[in-house]
Amino acid sequence: MRLLWDLDGTIFDTYPAILNSFCSVYEEVHGKSVNKNEALRWLKRTSKEAFAYFGISEEFRERFKELDHAQAEAESPPFEGIEFILATADVNVIVTHRTKTSTKELLVKWGLYDYFDEIVSPDDDGFPRKPDVAAYEYVHNKYQLDWAIGDRALDLIPAKAVGLKTCAFQNDEIEADLHIDSYTMSLIEKLK
Repeated sequence: MRLLWDLDGTIFDTYPAILNSFCSVYEEVHGKSVNKNEALRWLKRTSKEAFAYFGISEEFRERFKELDHAQAEAESPPFEGIEFILATADVNVIVTHRTKTSTKELLVKWGLYDYFDEIVSPDDDGFPRKPDVAAYEYVHNKYQLDWAIGDRALDLIPAKAVGLKTCAFQNDEIEADLHIDSYTMSLIEKLK
């Protein structure tokens, strides 16, 4: 079992921190609060689309990252059962939009860092952001991966393009070979 993972919303329950950070930036920009359900719906697509839809200039991206980084560190536990899946896999790699530093800090904090063979971040490694296939091609060629696990379409689109099977986590609205809501022991058999 050789797995490619997304990080936010797939390994860690970071959506509460992401949503709070986005809402803070929205309020700074517009001087009022945003509908959280609507904001979360757009954030689950991409933060870039959420910024555009809610009229937030990309110049606020760094502020968003700063707030998100601080909140994710303090408040974002891994999903239950994830460690068992990671321990069972032969290879685990992450392709994330989060920085390598932030990713490593989260993984170390929760004792998961040693399960990963590599972390790829567009900001640090020079790859285009997902759903571009370049980072996926790189890790797939290096590790001969079997599955990609993610919570958004942009995590799985490049996986299909490079020939990986896809597993959607807590999102029945995206196309995938497998849909799951939790990390259970039965998942191991499905991924083999």
